[in-house]
Amino acid sequence: MNKLVPFIAMTFLLIIGCTTSTYDDIEPEDQEGGLELVVYADVKMIIDNACVNCHSSPPQNGAPMPLTVFMDVKAAVETRGLLDRISRNEGAGGLMPVGGPRLPQANIDLLVQWNEDGLLEN
Repeated sequence: MNKLVPFIAMTFLLIIGCTTSTYDDIEPEDQEGGLELVVYADVKMIIDNACVNCHSSPPQNGAPMPLTVFMDVKAAVETRGLLDRISRNEGAGGLMPVGGPRLPQANIDLLVQWNEDGLLEN
């Protein structure tokens, strides 16, 4: 009987340690912390609300380029310093949007994350 108790306990532990989940039930994490990748659709509303007044097609108020479609915004991040311009302190020269106010930090962070995630379209 003394040998039966450890056997029963070990069997019980093995049974409760099993799961009914299959490999297909487990979703892989997209990146650190399980956060999803930021794509253009996630940042488009920020651009539309804060930038397109001047960066329309054609650009208005002296804006040098449009920011109306994915390729425009991607190019502005890659080659035109968009992230630098929106990240400047209030009152700094070159801050976008022109005349302020500075974008909320959460919006800036989302655009920075989009860049870090590879400037994905969708």
